[in-house]
Amino acid sequence: MKTKNHKFALGRKMTFLAFTVLYFAVQTQFLQAQVYNSCKSKNSITEEKKDDVSGKITQIPVDVDHYGNAQGNQYDLAVDGAFEGQTIAVLHLYTDESFDFSLPKAALKEKGFSVYRWLDNPPTPEELEKSLKKSCQLWIISDSYQKLNEGHLKVIKKFFDSGHGVYIWGDNEPYYADANYVSEYLLGVQMTGNLPGNEVVGLNNKNQKIGLAPGHLITTGLQYVYEGVTIATIDANTALTPLIYGHEKNLVTATYEKDGKRAILDGGFTRLYIAWDAAGTGRYVKNAAAWLVNYERFGNVSGK
Repeated sequence: MKTKNHKFALGRKMTFLAFTVLYFAVQTQFLQAQVYNSCKSKNSITEEKKDDVSGKITQIPVDVDHYGNAQGNQYDLAVDGAFEGQTIAVLHLYTDESFDFSLPKAALKEKGFSVYRWLDNPPTPEELEKSLKKSCQLWIISDSYQKLNEGHLKVIKKFFDSGHGVYIWGDNEPYYADANYVSEYLLGVQMTGNLPGNEVVGLNNKNQKIGLAPGHLITTGLQYVYEGVTIATIDANTALTPLIYGHEKNLVTATYEKDGKRAILDGGFTRLYIAWDAAGTGRYVKNAAAWLVNYERFGNVSGK
């Protein structure tokens, strides 16, 4: 028979458990607020303005740049400096004289990221694995012919399966050799083709299959984005979520988020260095990197 004391003790345990759950929920929200700006997932951003006379509060659209995107780093997904001490590893397998990665590197630095790159040729699988232990995510920028091997694939999959983000960049045919090699191995999907881009696309409202997916963390503060110069098309796959459709209704960029793992597959790496000042590129790159940190899984991401 259960005594009153037993029931009292059980009640205390239940109360303590409820308090613990509530405490960690509040702590998670507090920490997330320190990493993400309050406008997260919003494309069109407004701020409250109080009338001095009537006291009435109205929502006023924030200032936008000449492309129509909210102006100011406070409207990016992440707070400036939020990822101080975090490193992005980049297998920069395609390079030319104009593709020095300086513009993305400078943008990522605003959020605290440092960048470590291998140029033209990848390191050995052993060296890659060693470096990835110090990295929060891996970016792969594909060349026209395969440079990675099975050993690299196994290292990348281990990194991916542990919850660390992977960004797979290809471009128009044939500049997706290693992009397809990796994406097929990790996600069972590839990209194909060569379509003209060079246009700015808006929001993909009403699923018209042109433009940005509204409401995604990566598209925070974005209503318009440059699609790239010439672009590949990502094959339809139920495991992927469309993020950017080109103006010809081809899927340029898609995300993967399942079982605590995150990846981005992209058919337009020209955005990283051509027409950088076109709509939204800098913010897009910063938001994508912030999302790939997988903060929701790992919590405290500061490398300090």
